[in-house]
Amino acid sequence: MDRIILHCDLNNFYASVECALNPELRDFPLAVAGSKENRHGVVLAKNEIAKKHGVKTGDVIWQAEQKCPGLRVVPPHFDHYTRYSESIFELYTHYTDMVEPFGSDECWLDVTGCTRLFGDGKQIADTLRERVKQEFGLTLSVGVSFNKVFAKLGSDLKKPDATTVISRENFKSLVWPLPASDMLMVGRKTSEKLKKLNIFTIGDLAASSEDLLVSHFGINGKHMIQNARGEDYEMVRKYHLSREIKSVGHGMTAKKDITTLEDAQALIYYLSELVSIRMRKYKVKGSGVALHIRFNDLTNVSKQTATPPLNTSDKITDTAFAMYKTLATKPVRAISVSVFALSSDEFVQTSMFDEIDTKSERLEKAIDKIRAKYGKVAISRAALIERDFIYDKTDSEDFLPFKR
Repeated sequence: MDRIILHCDLNNFYASVECALNPELRDFPLAVAGSKENRHGVVLAKNEIAKKHGVKTGDVIWQAEQKCPGLRVVPPHFDHYTRYSESIFELYTHYTDMVEPFGSDECWLDVTGCTRLFGDGKQIADTLRERVKQEFGLTLSVGVSFNKVFAKLGSDLKKPDATTVISRENFKSLVWPLPASDMLMVGRKTSEKLKKLNIFTIGDLAASSEDLLVSHFGINGKHMIQNARGEDYEMVRKYHLSREIKSVGHGMTAKKDITTLEDAQALIYYLSELVSIRMRKYKVKGSGVALHIRFNDLTNVSKQTATPPLNTSDKITDTAFAMYKTLATKPVRAISVSVFALSSDEFVQTSMFDEIDTKSERLEKAIDKIRAKYGKVAISRAALIERDFIYDKTDSEDFLPFKR
């Protein structure tokens, strides 16, 4: 028997939450954007009215205002978005314990075992849409299918506030004419490579030679063909497992371009300190560090490396800065640092260097306690003093939540 998978996608999530918090905004074109002063004047989300005027995520504020005179621009309130997201995901668990988040506004649900209680997949989807609308003031698009990939496609097909069913009987007519780039895990670069192989639609992908795709994309080529043919059998994870922390990261857009290694090291130290504080709070260590750089021409580059288990800012900084020196070829606009491959610090294997690492960790834990008692500025790194491109991060604009 086929599974019944739902993919629930909250429409225009950030903008919709802002309208729910302030109903007076509902009838106006609205964009959620960072502050102009701190170089974050980029549209993060927009409502349907602004969307109809051509406003797009990623537009600079002045571009959005040119497209849409009278555009209302509000700053992001991530604490509210988190609260709404967690409450709505909790609502989903009233129908099934198999709830797998895909970001803060999207979720898969496996309702195969719930139909006797709540009706078929479409009925459950329609019920959820109505409850989210009535209880939270937001709209939801839901895809219903027999696997995760097609359920995700279904939620994208009709927006806002719609249910789309993709079944064994209709998926070839609904899905195969769509561009290959519409399918989950087919990004822009992959799409361009597929076009060079004369693969333009999902149907083309389904009809492709597996050997051809594997020769160009490795095992991902095989997975793409299987997904296009409806042969995705990946299970929806249970909610408590979906919420396990996979990595801890923090990023910042500097107030001015970073052009020296000294400034870059200071910012990386600042970010690493924020990451290490949260890792100690959650009692984890990581065995890998990742660095992401955005240059002033808005191009991006990333690198990651495996490490011995760590959670102190000095170790994270040393690793990230070493990667930075190999990547930074032009002025830098933003930097993100994250630690992955996490495990409980109670079960980390010891080594001959543990005594040194433990001293460093004890020192940083002591600093944590002083800051918790006397405030964030009670103790500061000498390297960070008078660095005018680093601004106080109490606004959380650049906060990168746990990746799940």
